[in-house]
Amino acid sequence: MARKLKVFSWSDGLHDYTVATTSRAKALAAWDVGRDLFKGGTASEISQGAGHDAALAAPDTVITRPAGGLDAALKGLPKAPCGPSKADLARAEKLAALKAEREAVEDEAEASELAFAERRAALDAEEAAAVEGFEARRAKLEKAIKAAGK
Repeated sequence: MARKLKVFSWSDGLHDYTVATTSRAKALAAWDVGRDLFKGGTASEISQGAGHDAALAAPDTVITRPAGGLDAALKGLPKAPCGPSKADLARAEKLAALKAEREAVEDEAEASELAFAERRAALDAEEAAAVEGFEARRAKLEKAIKAAGK
């Protein structure tokens, strides 16, 4: 049993191209185009109108008719989004928040490093004072031992 015919149409603004065939792939082949006009919304399946009836009368033949002109073609184009999508905005906000958080962590790490450096310097000074005190006491005791041994 033969497959049911579907009618497909697209327009370049100057002409409407209509064909009755069994699939989108066969319609694209009949129109001899190198890209998928259906993917971008340029071509579509139609179910009524003068082009529909003419295409069904001559299956697998491209019916070419004058289009409504440039204004009609511009109105028929798919609407392009005006600006970034909500998902893009959300992604950008999340990225900005993550970058701000990373900067805060880097600032915290730098402050912590400075605090550790100050504490190390204080400990080094305390150690040096302790060593100096021990050496002074040791020298004093050495002197006392020598004096007692004479």
